[in-house]
Amino acid sequence: MSAKDQVHQQVVNALKKDGWTITHDPFKVRWKTRKLQVDLGAEKLIAAEKDARRIAVEIKSFIGANDLEDLYQAIGQFILYRKALRKADPDRVLFLAIDIVAYKQIFDDPEAESLRAEEGINLLVFDKHTEDVILWKT
Repeated sequence: MSAKDQVHQQVVNALKKDGWTITHDPFKVRWKTRKLQVDLGAEKLIAAEKDARRIAVEIKSFIGANDLEDLYQAIGQFILYRKALRKADPDRVLFLAIDIVAYKQIFDDPEAESLRAEEGINLLVFDKHTEDVILWKT
C-alpha cells in the first residue's frame, strides 16, 4: 500500500464528518499535455450563499525516511496542481491534507508558517485516528 493510501480513507471520512461531499476520487486535471490526478475533489453547500464551496485535496502522509524530501515533493506537487487547477477550474481551492502529527513536526513553527504563507499553501490538518478535521489554514 502506498503512503497516500495509508491515510486516504481517513481524509475522506474526516471531510465527510465535516460536512463535505466527495465529488471526485481522484480529481483529474490537465496541465499542458499531461493528465494529473489530485487525490480528491469535494464540495460543501453554503446555505447562506446558496452556493457550494469546491476544493481539491492532495493528501500527504510525510512518513518517508526524510521529512525534508517529503516536503520538497509535497510543495512541488502542490504548486503544479494549483497551476493546473487555476486554468481548468479556477473556483476550486487546493489544499494539502496532512495528519496533525506531521503538521506539528513540519509546519508548526514560525519559519515553516512563513514558507507556507509565502507560497500560498493551504493546509487541511486532520487526525488520522479520530478521522476529524482539526484545522484549515489558508
